[in-house]
Amino acid sequence: MHCSKKTMTMPSILDGIERPPPSERDSHYKPGSIKRVKLNNFLTYDAVEFFPGPRLNVVVGPNGTGKSTILCAICLGLGGQPPLLGRADDARLFIKHEKDTATIEIELAPLKAGGTVHVLKRVIDRERGSENSKGQGASLYFINNHKSNLKAIKELVKSYKIHIDNLCTFLPQDKVGNFSGFDKQALLVETEKSLSEDLYDSHQLMIQLEAEVKASGNDVQSVQATLQDLIKQNEKLERDKQLMEERAAAKERIELLQKKRAWLFFEEKRSEAKELKERKDELKKLKKEADKAVKPLAEKHARLEGQVAQIKSRHATLEKKAKEARKAFDDCNIKSEKFQDSIDEEISNLSTIDAQQRRAERDVKKERDRLQEIEEEAAEYPPMNELEAAFTESQLEIRSIKKKIDDVRRKADSLQEKIDLEAEKKKEAVEKLHRVQDEKKIRLNKLFGVAQHVKASYEWVDQNRKMFRRPVWGPVATEVQPQNEETAAYLENHVSRATWLAYVVECKEDYNLLYREIREKRKIPINIITTPNGKLVANQRMYSEERMKVLKKEHGFQCYLDETFTAPEAIMAALQTRHNVDKVLVGGEGVQHSIERKDLVEFLSSRERHDTRPGKQASCFFYTHRGTSYKYTSQPSRYSGEVGTDCSQVGPAKMLKPGTDPSVKNQLESVIRSAEETIERIKPEIELKESELLKLNSQGQEAGVKLKNAKRAKQDWQQHDVKLRNQKDKLAEAEENASKDNNREKKKSKMKIQKLMESSISMTDMAAKAHNEFMKTMSSLTGLKMSEDGLSDSLRKLTDALNEKQAETANLAFEYKRVDEEYNTKKDKLKDLLKEAERVAPSAEWKDRLSQDDVPSTLEDLDNEIDEAELKVNSITDNPHAIREYERRKKEIQEYQAKLDGMTGDKQQKLRLLETKFESWRDALQNVVNQVSYKFSEYMKEVGCAGDIRLYTGGKDDRENDSDGQLQYNFKNWGIEILVKFREASSLQVLSAQTHSGGERSVSTIMYLMGLQNLMSSPFRCVDEINQGLDERNERLVFKRIVANSTAPPESTQDDHCGQYFLITPKLLPNLDGMENDNITVLFVFSGPNNFAHFLDWNVDKFIQEKRKFLGQEDNEDRIPNKTKKRRPQ
Repeated sequence: MHCSKKTMTMPSILDGIERPPPSERDSHYKPGSIKRVKLNNFLTYDAVEFFPGPRLNVVVGPNGTGKSTILCAICLGLGGQPPLLGRADDARLFIKHEKDTATIEIELAPLKAGGTVHVLKRVIDRERGSENSKGQGASLYFINNHKSNLKAIKELVKSYKIHIDNLCTFLPQDKVGNFSGFDKQALLVETEKSLSEDLYDSHQLMIQLEAEVKASGNDVQSVQATLQDLIKQNEKLERDKQLMEERAAAKERIELLQKKRAWLFFEEKRSEAKELKERKDELKKLKKEADKAVKPLAEKHARLEGQVAQIKSRHATLEKKAKEARKAFDDCNIKSEKFQDSIDEEISNLSTIDAQQRRAERDVKKERDRLQEIEEEAAEYPPMNELEAAFTESQLEIRSIKKKIDDVRRKADSLQEKIDLEAEKKKEAVEKLHRVQDEKKIRLNKLFGVAQHVKASYEWVDQNRKMFRRPVWGPVATEVQPQNEETAAYLENHVSRATWLAYVVECKEDYNLLYREIREKRKIPINIITTPNGKLVANQRMYSEERMKVLKKEHGFQCYLDETFTAPEAIMAALQTRHNVDKVLVGGEGVQHSIERKDLVEFLSSRERHDTRPGKQASCFFYTHRGTSYKYTSQPSRYSGEVGTDCSQVGPAKMLKPGTDPSVKNQLESVIRSAEETIERIKPEIELKESELLKLNSQGQEAGVKLKNAKRAKQDWQQHDVKLRNQKDKLAEAEENASKDNNREKKKSKMKIQKLMESSISMTDMAAKAHNEFMKTMSSLTGLKMSEDGLSDSLRKLTDALNEKQAETANLAFEYKRVDEEYNTKKDKLKDLLKEAERVAPSAEWKDRLSQDDVPSTLEDLDNEIDEAELKVNSITDNPHAIREYERRKKEIQEYQAKLDGMTGDKQQKLRLLETKFESWRDALQNVVNQVSYKFSEYMKEVGCAGDIRLYTGGKDDRENDSDGQLQYNFKNWGIEILVKFREASSLQVLSAQTHSGGERSVSTIMYLMGLQNLMSSPFRCVDEINQGLDERNERLVFKRIVANSTAPPESTQDDHCGQYFLITPKLLPNLDGMENDNITVLFVFSGPNNFAHFLDWNVDKFIQEKRKFLGQEDNEDRIPNKTKKRRPQ
């Protein structure tokens, strides 16, 4: 290949080099091989066109000249996207700097000789596609110069069995490290893709079928449990259904009787109306006769009433006159008596004036004696100024003591405030410490943040714990308590995430309930583990006590993994059953030394003397080395028996990470201790102040007694002074009363008596005149009264007779009206009753049925039977929901039975399909693994190492969900393990970045790909700089193996070989074996700033001649004759 910085094409003729005819050359290309690649403005190239050979193509050139660009062009030209290359994520980044478009053109060998040759073309335009689309719309695609699309390109590429997305067939420079970093599962997937689409598709189908069977197993159990529950519930509803049917029959009977009753009630009321009509006619006749007899009595009664009224009027006038005269007589008598009383009173006052004078003189003597006694008592009291001084002195003493008490109390309160403040600080710190120590709550909140379904399921479980028969634990991550962050990282790494998010139940009934409520009804994904009765079964330890002592003493181990954390018994049982935490060891720094120097893996792989099982045993342990944690596992090969190992670095715990920084806990504990010390220091000072307060309070009480006595003495003196002044006032008043003039009072009293006597005589005369008038009027009233009594008696008798007749007539009229109204009401009611009867039971429809013998013919019998039927209805509680629920559940039972039958059949069908697929897939895969393992082992021996390829079957006991025991495989965890040994003293170990160097991984990767080469379906393979990091010896051996595999003679036809191979390298060692092979094409990349101005300036023969002159050789000495010339490097 020739190139320049600006342009580069492949000339049709190279000077002095013979080439086979094109037809012969084309016959060597396997269908789908790359015959030609042409690039324009692609990365480092302005223009280039090169023609790879049909077998091994070695692309050589200095770094940065564009070797890897060839692989980029092949990938993108065949429909691949930039992420496959690991370089960029936008196709526009592959356009050469300062250019607008880039073109890739690839010509593929046809599927059969003489068939259609496909030329694929991709044009990348810098202006097309949006900024955020990462170049998805920036490309145009062409097939044989006809515009096409990416989908058609991919379908065409797939038809040639080209897999550019498979690292086993297409390994670009930036993806070399990814290959050795594959886990078992990813390596199997990539290997399947490179070998056969059928193998890969069968594997994916079995993973899907297994998941469906596992899910259907849980579904079948759940449906069976639900079906049994529904059947039991419907059996309970059977009796309720019978009672509801009896109740319905009674209600139907009541309805029939009510129809009959409507007609009987109508007939009864019609008979009553007829009787009322007859009574009404009779009352009408009697009322007419009574009205004729009343008229003459009424006329006579009216005449007598007029006479009595005249007499009563005269009587009323006289009676009024008599009352007025009587009133005047009584008024005069009363006034006369009052005048007489006043005269008697004045006479009595006149006689008592002298007696009052004598009494006043006695009162003066009495008040004077009392004043003398009070003045004598005053001499016993001390002077007021002395009392005032004592009172003031007591007040000052009280104030002094109070001031001292306030001062001491203020100091005591200040100390108490300090104690309260420290106590509050301690309380807050204790509360915060309790909160940060609640690891379960903290872990729950963390889980809720990263897994919302866990929050939803936990809230339901927490609110409905009473529904379960036994305790429900979980999520598991919240129930364990590791000793420290290191053991938390070990435990989290060893146990799967699905288990950490799982719930643990202790019986099958709780499993069914939780599965039905969470998975089926609420559609929340959930893992459930069952540990019968929540009991931990004691298992025998993996290592005997003697061996464990050796492991601890000589190899740096400390304990088993289950001893590094605490958990409820049910959780511990689940972790032991599912993840064997009781068989995993935990060690420290000394373990790494034992691995390297003391053959620790061999010691752990050997069985105990009492263990008679053949072969070696697997082991697993965690340890730390130079501050980094590791997990180390060993597993014996099923085929060779060799022990393979795997070592991986353990990252820090996430789910089990302590919820709070330890420094926060220490700070809170420090605050609590400081507060307690301060409180203890202040307490004695407060007690001292309280003692001082007690003494001051005692002094204050004594001073208070003194003040109280002084105050009482002062008050007594003041009260006595008031008493003295009051007594002096009483004496002055008594002396004033004794000094009055009595003669003047006597004269005034006699004059008043004379006036009262004159008034009394005048009133007596007026009373006599009023009495005479009264007697005269009473005489006239007596005569008139006698006449009135006679007439009134006659009128009374006549009135009684008239009232009797009128009452008789009124009664008849009232009775007639009442009967008439009742008759009219019944008539209207009869119309309504007839309408009601016709509405309830139309006569045309029900007449014959209601007249049958099974229906009572009297209201009494009818009501009795209705009462009996209603009693029966009322005795059965109305429960229409029972029948609906019975029918609904009956239908649901049928649906669940049909669903169960379908699920069982579907599950069995999938199981049969799974078994059928498994047999052929396993045999084919095992055959491939055996072939690759054989070749890999041979190839590794060539470089002085050992190797083995092992099929990893996924660990049958490592299931994430309990099932019905029918599952036997875990296809998603199946994988391929590459086991290698580079030192004689070591054992076979799983290839990993943590255990092996870059050169060791490169050798292993190349030899594995070489082992696959003859089995691959892809027409070409590309490997970019995989020989970097190899020492000279290994590089020669590796190159020799690549040449041997890639240039092996075809088996039948010219194109029946392992396919085209691209090996990209910046250099080749001198004197490599096999370079003279005709099936090797060397493509030299000369792109660079010091290149020829034009590609035609390059001449191979001229270069060889110049080289010979430089080496001192003649031009013709080693020239190869034309007849022996082979194809030279292009």
